[in-house]
Amino acid sequence: MLIGMICSLGAALCFGTASVLQAVATRAVEPGSGSGVDAALFLRAARQWRYLLGLGLDGAGFVLQIIALRHVPIYVVGAALAASLAVTAVVASRLMAVRLSPAEWCAVGVVCLGLLMLGLSAGEEGSGTGSLALKLGLLAVAALVLLVGAVAGGLPDGPRALVLGLGSGTGFGVVEVSVRLVDSPWDFANPALYALLLGGAAGFLLLTSALARGSVTVATAGLVLGETIGPAVVGVVWLGDRTREGLTWLAVTGFAVAVAGSLALSRFGEPEPPSAPAAPLG
Repeated sequence: MLIGMICSLGAALCFGTASVLQAVATRAVEPGSGSGVDAALFLRAARQWRYLLGLGLDGAGFVLQIIALRHVPIYVVGAALAASLAVTAVVASRLMAVRLSPAEWCAVGVVCLGLLMLGLSAGEEGSGTGSLALKLGLLAVAALVLLVGAVAGGLPDGPRALVLGLGSGTGFGVVEVSVRLVDSPWDFANPALYALLLGGAAGFLLLTSALARGSVTVATAGLVLGETIGPAVVGVVWLGDRTREGLTWLAVTGFAVAVAGSLALSRFGEPEPPSAPAAPLG
């Protein structure tokens, strides 16, 4: 349990810091075609060293996420990943001179309180292995995320950001659940393995496109909701995730508090670059 919580928080730290680095790189390149699934935008952003460093932190965060999902319930990991927005806010206030309002500092504290409640109440991860129908369903959802992303590219900026954010969060949610259903990376007969790969790729492409144009707050709010609520329900209903005896109320409250605090910080899904050029980091 302790290992799982530490890895969850470590993943949040990696993802939150990566967002600050990727923010500057994404906005520094041409916006591209406007499609919801714009691989060319990713390739252009990847030429920026900050984006590559952010990708490295994303990779480290993903490894920590996998370890965490092997030790604690999905709802704990999902809430911790949403809490990476609190990390982004704090890092942005230090590295990019972004000013946090008193209400936003309060939201950071609320997120921490929610995670503490989850840590105290969470039980062991469920022992469910998932049915074939669940694995195929995850693969279908991952494919649907790509389709929705392609269609969303033609929407006005407001709804486009929301749809792409929800789609991205759903893709990352597929990854969270699929990790629990894959025993070996060489299990090529397992549909959950392909759901994991497709869901991660779709989520990343949609998130990059969502942050390149439209409301960052709206896109990130959709991301938070998509990557927390659905996976938590699947973990409890189909995979047997539970809380400690008599502490279900504390887990539900902690989950709601952590997600609510993260939503209050959703503008930090991609913090705006500072008005003056930042000094090189090295």
